[in-house]
Amino acid sequence: MELAQLFTDKNVIIFFLLFARMGGLLAFFPFYSHMAIPVTVKTSLSLYLVFVFFPVVQMNGIDALSAGNIVMMVMAEFGLGFIAGLALNLIFGALGLAGMQVSMVMGFSMATVMDPTTQTNSPIISQMFTMMAVLTLLAFDGHHLILLFLSESINHIELGSFYPQDFMWEYLSKGFTHMFVMGFIIAFPIIALSILADVIFGMLMKTMPQFNLLVVGFPIKIFLSVMVLVAILGSMMGIFKKEFIAAFEFLKALLAI
Repeated sequence: MELAQLFTDKNVIIFFLLFARMGGLLAFFPFYSHMAIPVTVKTSLSLYLVFVFFPVVQMNGIDALSAGNIVMMVMAEFGLGFIAGLALNLIFGALGLAGMQVSMVMGFSMATVMDPTTQTNSPIISQMFTMMAVLTLLAFDGHHLILLFLSESINHIELGSFYPQDFMWEYLSKGFTHMFVMGFIIAFPIIALSILADVIFGMLMKTMPQFNLLVVGFPIKIFLSVMVLVAILGSMMGIFKKEFIAAFEFLKALLAI
């Protein structure tokens, strides 16, 4: 009898909306949305989180909901996951842009691999930056911060009540601009080295016409770029960590609406 009482219309709607929230957030959040993770694993994790948070969910006015209202509430839950995930993925996008610029100046723009996240070809340097960012994310427990946001969203945002507000679009528009600026800042040391190397090689070719830029210049340029990249990689990941944690301030603003 107690099991039969659990499957009421109210509980079924709460379970369905909670599953939409967990699935929507995990579908867009970095690390959890990686294409290398099987869909069955993502679905199982979402279902597990639903069972964990279901006993603490409180929702009013369920009896008056229609089928159309439930559909709109499910779309609102996916909207929450999309906006929150986009704010965090902009940081990874900046690393991808930096990797493209570094690959261009190093002459590795043709060395591309399949990006499992976007299913498109991207430079190998961008893939390396992304992999290092994921390792950094795991090192400072960023994946646990994401799970903490999932937990706090249950207490602060009622199921199906999320609605995009003006400050969200303003933050995302500025975030896209900041993504390009951050990407340039990360790649600037290697870009500056490349410009300096081009100036030096140009002066050498003027003073020594027998200097073969294609045979000698490019290997030296690649070697110097790799050395600088190894030296600044830790600082790059430090910038990533700082920006990723700063993005959580926007997620806190979402919980305050």
